Amino acid sequence: MIDRHVDPERAQFDAFKALPRDTVIHMLNLVRFRDKAAYPAGHPLAGHDLTGADAYANYGRDSGPVFQRVGGRIVWRATMEAMLIGPDAERWDAIFVAEYPNSGAFMAMVTDPVYREAVVHRQAAVATSRLIRTAPGLNPSRSETVFG
Repeated sequence: MIDRHVDPERAQFDAFKALPRDTVIHMLNLVRFRDKAAYPAGHPLAGHDLTGADAYANYGRDSGPVFQRVGGRIVWRATMEAMLIGPDAERWDAIFVAEYPNSGAFMAMVTDPVYREAVVHRQAAVATSRLIRTAPGLNPSRSETVFG
């Protein structure tokens, strides 16, 4: 089985769009880079011996202004140190939470022409990923279990 999740499937995207659109959203990003970037033939960076991390840095550089323009910000970033629960071989090279003022801002970003050009860097960089929409600020009361 190949674990290659880079872009959303149509059904996943439709489910995202069906959720409330007027609340702040947090997007948990788990990203594993390719060892070598895989730009499509004909792209100016194809064959330039870039790593997946290099290509992802290009993605951040080119998509960052659009992300900021729609009101996005990174609210949390971390480096994976060890897997306590989950497959031993699973690793994530980039782990962060991006906040958007609402899902419309996220939609505006992913449909923006500048972003659409930048996403080729992400596609070249990523071996697999997870992008999970979450509702921020739901803190358990003292009587609830904190750990799952």
